[in-house]
Amino acid sequence: MNAPTGPKYVAIITDGNGRWAQSRGLPVKEGHKAGADTVKARLRDAVEFGVKELTVFSFSTENWSRSPEEVSALMEMFSRRIVDETPELNEEGVRMRFIGRRGGVSEKLQRQMDEAESMTAANDTITFFIAFNYGGRAEIIDAAKKFDGSTEEEFQQCLYAPEMHDPELLIRTSGEQRISNYLLWQCAYSEFVFRDELWPDFTREAFAASLEEYGNRQRRFGTREPV
Repeated sequence: MNAPTGPKYVAIITDGNGRWAQSRGLPVKEGHKAGADTVKARLRDAVEFGVKELTVFSFSTENWSRSPEEVSALMEMFSRRIVDETPELNEEGVRMRFIGRRGGVSEKLQRQMDEAESMTAANDTITFFIAFNYGGRAEIIDAAKKFDGSTEEEFQQCLYAPEMHDPELLIRTSGEQRISNYLLWQCAYSEFVFRDELWPDFTREAFAASLEEYGNRQRRFGTREPV
């Protein structure tokens, strides 16, 4: 499918890994593995589609309530993928940024995230924001603790990634129609596209269709005239 004309700044809630695995009689960790493979594939599609910033919801502050076995498997997979895939992404010009609370995450994983950010800091093909141990309310609370200004622009400088553009488009898979405490500040005027596919089944064609749907909308930002 040809690359559609669409947004430059896209966020995705990658929902449905567990249900994908369960529907196939597989352990949940296999769903997360398939989901991580899909993230990597859609990141490369994003580059071809002209997206300049892609943000994915990798692990939320609420996900700690899952079983210890699932959380442990997720942490292990996350650590392994950072080590294995960062050099490859670096060669492809991907800049990596992790947003979320570092506290509560192992020192080893914190170090790996820091190293990945450092290795890829000069890249400019696409910025890949990974929301890890992230919650939208937590981000606003953490920003408020540092805030000493009076404007929205000054408040933005206190967020986890002040340089992040507000997503023009937020995509959520798996048929759920909510934003689940994700980028609450940044998505104030984002367009939403909800897809029925479970995340591991979210194909290049589904991604392109989501961008095309965005392109067919008129954005007004509170005015009467489309922007």
